[in-house]
Amino acid sequence: MIALHKRLFGAAIAFTLAAIGPAFAQPLELKLMAPAAPGGGWDQTARSMQQALVAAKIARSVQVTNVPGAGGSVGIAQFVNSAKGDGNQLMVNGFVMVGALAMNKSPVTLDQVTPIARLTEEIQVIVVPASSPIKTAQDLAAAVKADIAKVTFAGGSAGGVDHVMAALFAGAVGADAKKVNYIPFSGGGESLAAILGAKVTAGISGLSEYEGQIKSGKLRAIGVTSENRLPGVDIPTFKEQGVDLVLANWRSVVAPPGITAEQRKTLGDAVEKMVKSDAWKDILKQKGWADAYLGGDAFADFLKKENARVTDVLKSVGLVKS
Repeated sequence: MIALHKRLFGAAIAFTLAAIGPAFAQPLELKLMAPAAPGGGWDQTARSMQQALVAAKIARSVQVTNVPGAGGSVGIAQFVNSAKGDGNQLMVNGFVMVGALAMNKSPVTLDQVTPIARLTEEIQVIVVPASSPIKTAQDLAAAVKADIAKVTFAGGSAGGVDHVMAALFAGAVGADAKKVNYIPFSGGGESLAAILGAKVTAGISGLSEYEGQIKSGKLRAIGVTSENRLPGVDIPTFKEQGVDLVLANWRSVVAPPGITAEQRKTLGDAVEKMVKSDAWKDILKQKGWADAYLGGDAFADFLKKENARVTDVLKSVGLVKS
């Protein structure tokens, strides 16, 4: 009788655990790499994921590590080599890494990671000092076509999204993208000082970077790179001004090479649950990030196309040799 009770009790426990599901029986304990120094966009994305995954009880713990260097080239090399086959590791990356890997001729490429999901995107803007005679995208286009060498663009690292945007603008208005006069700055504060001091013709960055100065009237926004006007933002798109320039600085998350289909699904499901959580939605509002979730094979396809597009642009400006 006692043996029968034990068997029945054991069966009841097994049934209960099965009903609760593997997520409860084996809560996720993740390691998440930000291949950049603390404080930047990738680091903020990683720590925001950490916060949302734990708050939404999708993961029991998320450990964030920073591996800075060469636009993510150092981080991805370490990730691919040391995390292979580990279904509990993820790495944040994005647009900037695509260009950095091409420019640095990295032996490690995005083809080697396992795509999980695109998370966010930020629309870009071109600004000029309030005192500038340039008031529209067409004014800037005229200046570029008249003498491209005299038009200086300030932005982030060489080969990054800001640099790519300067080249795309030049090409879109019929100028020689190879002759773009682009001045890279290591930090947003330095480039902002150069723009406000009229040391450069125009500045390029994510809209949130310059939003305060635009609202205060210190900077004039020439145009944004969205397909359509942004809700609540009184800035015309480049497209509506006759310049075919649509671009977003996206950020994503990938897994190591060599993981199983089941591990990939577990990670993909966890990220999908995260982006639907209230915790994540609150973070997007606080940060001013747009939800650009794209998962699974659709994201893998997007990543391949974006890699080809960015590499072509960098070749057009001579930063990557054919």
